[in-house]
Amino acid sequence: MELGLFQKQTTNLVMTTELKQAIALLQYSTMELAQFIQEQALENPLIELEEKKQQSQVEETYDFSRRNSTRNNEPLSPLDFVAEEKGGLSESLLEQLQWLDISAKDRSILKFLIHSLDDNGYLTISSREAAQHLSIAEPIVERNIKKLQALEPIGVGSRDLKECLLLQLKAYYPEKELAAKVISDHLEMFAHKKWPELAQKLRVSLNDIKDVANCIQTLQPKPCIGIEYGPTRYMVPDITIVKENDEYIVSLNDHFLPGIRLNTTYKDMLSQSNETAHYFHEKYNHYKWLTRSIEQRRNTLLKIVDVLVNKQREFLDHGFYMLQPLTLKEIAYEIDMHESSVSRAVKNKVIQTPKGTFEMQRLFTSKLKKEDGGHTSSTKVKILIQTIIEQEDKQKPLSDQKIAEHLYNHNKIAISRRTVAKYREELNLLSSSKRKEFF
Repeated sequence: MELGLFQKQTTNLVMTTELKQAIALLQYSTMELAQFIQEQALENPLIELEEKKQQSQVEETYDFSRRNSTRNNEPLSPLDFVAEEKGGLSESLLEQLQWLDISAKDRSILKFLIHSLDDNGYLTISSREAAQHLSIAEPIVERNIKKLQALEPIGVGSRDLKECLLLQLKAYYPEKELAAKVISDHLEMFAHKKWPELAQKLRVSLNDIKDVANCIQTLQPKPCIGIEYGPTRYMVPDITIVKENDEYIVSLNDHFLPGIRLNTTYKDMLSQSNETAHYFHEKYNHYKWLTRSIEQRRNTLLKIVDVLVNKQREFLDHGFYMLQPLTLKEIAYEIDMHESSVSRAVKNKVIQTPKGTFEMQRLFTSKLKKEDGGHTSSTKVKILIQTIIEQEDKQKPLSDQKIAEHLYNHNKIAISRRTVAKYREELNLLSSSKRKEFF
């Protein structure tokens, strides 16, 4: 074996920075792409942006302000359309805190407790931990927790579900002593619907347990779930499909993307042969790459959606019940592109169809074989499972095995009990034992 330095020529696949950016650009939503273009314009002096403004939009804005004028025919002020700032849970509780007649020390403790709540209104810190953090006695913390729990909404400041339900029960149904006992001592047994055993243990009738159930169902396990946490976020579609004369028209919602053009101010710099010219040549190549990548992204999306319209015509006509099984691999084969590129292209994209607006990935579902040799989509199977459960006898709910047999006998769809359980959990449907009603 000889030791020494030797030259060896090999070929390696290297992903350039521009290729990485092109891949990232493909999976940008339209809003993210608009932001990316703005960032590139700030870094590249050769990129000049031109904001698009359609004439129809200008006329619509004018008509709107004229239509909504005041009685004195005065146009509305632009300040009338400024979004209203909506406070969250902390702001709501701190505002209530201002009206309490308490000492400065208690006010400070309550502020600490308010900022220790999660989005559902539960206290995320124990009284002992709060006492150690604030260097005060634990009974003082407990006293202030009671004050916090007296604020609106009822149940805020609870340490667990049991305490949350008991606080609401005390406020709304103080006379329901049996319901309080069930929540306090037998909540787990009640939740698993072991009602006959619970009735026997408490020496009450099943009708009494049924009344307790009706009462508890009116309580809110997440007391602060309905409180606003900031401005409403709207879903902006990237692709729009509309039906015109029995034909579906596809369009990209990119009209608000700024137009990109070459800044001719530095055109003379490109013909020079110095370091400055080298810099501008790099920026010019980057400008060409950006425009080319955006156009390629546009063409890729249009190709994918065209195939979707052809493959999912029944869905567009009738809804999700008629959604056909379709995979990314099939789309990639149709448009002669790699499956990973299709996956990136549909990621983070929102599509608006005559049947609703949703993420584009929902139109891709796995295949399930039918007894007759055909295929059906997992989405359709989920809808069938939900329909079966909605129509079942609530006093004798169907088990997952029974649902699987029903699908085979009535729809010729052969799936296992585990698959039914998986789809049922994805639909947030309870098991048969927890769906059972005794009356």
